[in-house]
Amino acid sequence: MIRKALERYIPAMQWGKTYNKDVFSGDLIAAVIVTIMLIPQSLAYALLAGLPPEMGLYASILPLMAYALFSSSRYLAVGPVAVVSLMTAGALGSMGLQGSEYAAAAIVLAFISGLMLLVMGVFRLGFLANFLSHPVISGFMTAAILLIAASQIKHLLGIQAHGRDMVTLVGSLWQNIGQINPATVFISASSIGFLIWSRKGLKPFLQRFDLGPMLTTILSKTGPLVVVVVTTLATWLFGLNDSGVRIVGTLPQGIPPLTVPDFDAELWGKLGMSAFLISMIGFVESVSVAQTLAARRRQKISPNQELIGLGAANVASALSGGYPVTGGFSRSVVNFDSGARTPAAGAFTAVGILFAALFLTPLLYFLPKATLSSIIIVAVLSLLDFSPLRKAWEYSRPDFAAVAVTILATLVFGVKTGVSAGVVLSLALHLYRTSKPHIAVVGRVPGCEHFRNIHRHDVETCPHLLTIRIDESLYFANSHYLEEYVLDTVADSPELKHVILMCSAVNDIDMSALEALEEINSRLKSAGIKLHMSEVKGPVTDRLKHTGFFDELSGELFLSQHEAFAKLSCN
Repeated sequence: MIRKALERYIPAMQWGKTYNKDVFSGDLIAAVIVTIMLIPQSLAYALLAGLPPEMGLYASILPLMAYALFSSSRYLAVGPVAVVSLMTAGALGSMGLQGSEYAAAAIVLAFISGLMLLVMGVFRLGFLANFLSHPVISGFMTAAILLIAASQIKHLLGIQAHGRDMVTLVGSLWQNIGQINPATVFISASSIGFLIWSRKGLKPFLQRFDLGPMLTTILSKTGPLVVVVVTTLATWLFGLNDSGVRIVGTLPQGIPPLTVPDFDAELWGKLGMSAFLISMIGFVESVSVAQTLAARRRQKISPNQELIGLGAANVASALSGGYPVTGGFSRSVVNFDSGARTPAAGAFTAVGILFAALFLTPLLYFLPKATLSSIIIVAVLSLLDFSPLRKAWEYSRPDFAAVAVTILATLVFGVKTGVSAGVVLSLALHLYRTSKPHIAVVGRVPGCEHFRNIHRHDVETCPHLLTIRIDESLYFANSHYLEEYVLDTVADSPELKHVILMCSAVNDIDMSALEALEEINSRLKSAGIKLHMSEVKGPVTDRLKHTGFFDELSGELFLSQHEAFAKLSCN
């Protein structure tokens, strides 16, 4: 019993039973490739978050091991990612913190985010992420990518600039455009050019040398590592740092430090909402990627277990000097394509990052910040996609409004305001749409038992019988609309004797809607018209029976609309 409970919350106990040499080989190869990607990315994303580069390495060690133990996804690769790094910078940048206080706040942010995810996972609250609609997520991602790209221009050009929103950033960049450093621009242009080429051109180039498929695959992912090595060597050999090229400088060497988050209540209060948004967006994106990859091999994941896995990863990051982490799209796809079979691949990746933290950090002293920004730019711009805007415009103008408002609010007012505006607008649009549900007068299609809208099809009707189909659950926001619709329609039909509410699409009726139905029944009864209901679903029927509604109903409850029409059209 205890073992089963542990296996439920620690999936590693399940897949560990069948772990063998073949699985180990696949995980190890995938780990080598992902490690090569993650070392430069972790440094770059820490820079994006406004943190010391080593915190990116710290966030890529213990969190990966924790996630490997508690995750249900076998392929998701967690660690620092661009969007969460931007959100971290947005959350902390507005607080006016500097230096060690800024880093300490990032640790607290990871800890709060981890606790929120863990609580949601234990209490199975993953449904809360549904409040972040796809249009909002798409709009936010588009705006976030543009903000990330704009925030890195200062490093690409070697100038000073500041700002957490697009307006401030562009204005600051324009004011300092005359301070461009030629050497920095050369490093940036060369790095970006090579990285873009390496995405599609490096593998075909390597295949010419008959290195074997495995080695070719590994080396084809080394583009970011190559630009790190080459630009670092060039900066050291030619003393480019003396010419104004900004470098990373001294990085601490050794294992991640054991850190205890600050438990200051005021700080937690300021970071609470940001932590929640980071948790939700990270969870939604991670689960989306994890489900997509799992489906390719006919496997499944548990969203609530993913909450626990991501929560454990963020708590582990906070305890080891890191900042918020989540699943990365590009790394996860590479992890999958490289042959990963279990979450152990993430643990092996953590060992590779630990090796880098122990032995390679002194070699990164002359690493140009422009190189890290180039890695960020190429990584995020490859994800830029404006098609959701076009699709939303063509399919649903309200959804287009949600996408557009989220993008504009994020660009103009910053990350937190943009997401919040998108969520509020989505909920408001949902309430508006459902407050006026689709309701149709229907008749019977000749020769069959189907009923369709009288304005769309040639159907059979009866002058003393009115059938109204309700295509939405009934609740407080639309109950008054239903009442008005029924009574207005009845007023235009002087011969009417029966009204049937066809409820095949009604999944729920709340208290306000029940009162509306009682009022409709009472008003029709006083006018000598009977109210009937058909195709009411079982759970809804049970609830209405408990209230005594059917005892007061002037008409009957029919199992099918055909049965109701056949009986009442003859009366």
